[in-house]
Amino acid sequence: MCYKLGFSKTITLKKQYRELKTQEALFENIPKQLSLLKQKQVYYDSILLKYQLDGNSIQNSLLKTINAFSAENHLKVNGFLEPHVSTLNGVPLKTYQFSLIGEYNAIIKLIHKLEQQTKFGEIINVHFEKKKKYKTGKFYLEAFVLLRSFG
Repeated sequence: MCYKLGFSKTITLKKQYRELKTQEALFENIPKQLSLLKQKQVYYDSILLKYQLDGNSIQNSLLKTINAFSAENHLKVNGFLEPHVSTLNGVPLKTYQFSLIGEYNAIIKLIHKLEQQTKFGEIINVHFEKKKKYKTGKFYLEAFVLLRSFG
């Protein structure tokens, strides 16, 4: 009788008290966690802005960067193919292929910018070809570039 009247209620109230204390501890940490998440968001947004990866896909951002650089340095984007998608150890790899026509130094500057300043991925191959326009009899340089990106 004593157990039913006194002890059982005390035990259930003690269990409820422990549960409420753990919930209180969780709720006390929420403002700190929210502050940390906001700081992370600002940091990641600054990284995306720095490496020119706005909300678009990498393919759109890459093409936008190439076109902007080409306009400034008298390059011509001759082709931009759809990315080849494969997987390596469960990680998706995308390989972008594009071709450029222009001066050697301008092409090298673009390749350096893509690999070092924008962080789109790594340049895995650059193939240069000297071609001739038979209409005019002039020669021009065409570069075929392969850029590999993870994700």
